[in-house]
Amino acid sequence: MIPPVHRLQRYILRQLAGPFIFFLLSLTGVIWLTQSLRFVDLIINKGLSASYFAQLTLLILPSVLTVILPIALFAAVLYVYYSLDRDSEIVVMRASGLGNLSLARPALVLAVAVTLFGYFLSLYMMPTGQRAFKDMKTSLRTNLSYVLLQEGTFNTIGDSLTVYIRARQSGGEMLGILVHDSRDRRRPVTMIAEKGAMVRTAAGPRFIMVNGNRQQIDHAAGQLSLLQFNRYALDLSQFVQRDDDRWLEPGERYLHELFWPGNNADDLANAARMRAEGHDRLASPLYSLAFTLIALAAVLAGEFSRRGRRWRIVLAVVAIGLMRAAGVGLVGLSAKVPALIPLLYLIIVLVMVICVYLLLGGRVWRRRRPAWPHPGVGEYGEYRGPMA
Repeated sequence: MIPPVHRLQRYILRQLAGPFIFFLLSLTGVIWLTQSLRFVDLIINKGLSASYFAQLTLLILPSVLTVILPIALFAAVLYVYYSLDRDSEIVVMRASGLGNLSLARPALVLAVAVTLFGYFLSLYMMPTGQRAFKDMKTSLRTNLSYVLLQEGTFNTIGDSLTVYIRARQSGGEMLGILVHDSRDRRRPVTMIAEKGAMVRTAAGPRFIMVNGNRQQIDHAAGQLSLLQFNRYALDLSQFVQRDDDRWLEPGERYLHELFWPGNNADDLANAARMRAEGHDRLASPLYSLAFTLIALAAVLAGEFSRRGRRWRIVLAVVAIGLMRAAGVGLVGLSAKVPALIPLLYLIIVLVMVICVYLLLGGRVWRRRRPAWPHPGVGEYGEYRGPMA
């Protein structure tokens, strides 16, 4: 038979599950949507497929979740325990023998689970997603076929190549092509072709044009040469960046790559920045525990009068906002002043200690009025009999 105390704790845990999922999905959806709007231009102007767009936006989801998880948990704990107190269920549970720690245990169990999941996201999923995200963006930026997808527009590639296409077929074939190549300033070339396509080769991308002509002006000699062609290949390899030349940003690196970077010039120059990022990865998941304890202290610690209820909630919201802002600011400062790195952990631990102290019955939000003097009660609470 399950003890009554355990039943009540399971009841609270079930009450927490629904609001936590609701707040998590709602906040994640809003932030994910606002972040995804940055890539709408890739669909409208560059013909990016919906599946490619979905992959690109899903890769930012782990980074969004690492920020949203503590906030969603805080909102769920505050909402559920506030509702329980408003409906006098907390009073009944206290009468059944549950103290503050017993009442807080379901929220703390959920907070520990969320913290562990946060470490999984922070240490593995976030760098994996960020690395794949940057790789896809680099590939998209250097994939010239997407640049050429803008129909009816003069598209500039680099500083010396301009391409215009009238239309593009679903299979990738382009119609009505005009290319102006001024890489050789003394002898610029203009090409007009009936159709063409982008082709990848081992030596780099080639723009194959069919049924057209090539006009070249020699400014020094004052001559114009005209060449008719059935097939012409334009070398575009110099405009493509190789993937292995890309430097990995701190957000794309795993923990061991942050604390033990390479010996190249970029890594050495950004060593302090990467170290700060590594400590932020270790500290950030702890916000789930800290925010949960703040919510619990706001509801359970001391006498919860109706008059002070709103102020406690406001103070709790302000507290988590200040904590998160301080954490973000310290990450940036720690990259310049490494001695500040311990503060990333100290702020979180200090807040948790204060909240636990309040839950254990320390000095609370509002001072209690002393029982003495009171008719028949002495200074130390002893009974003195009825007053004459």
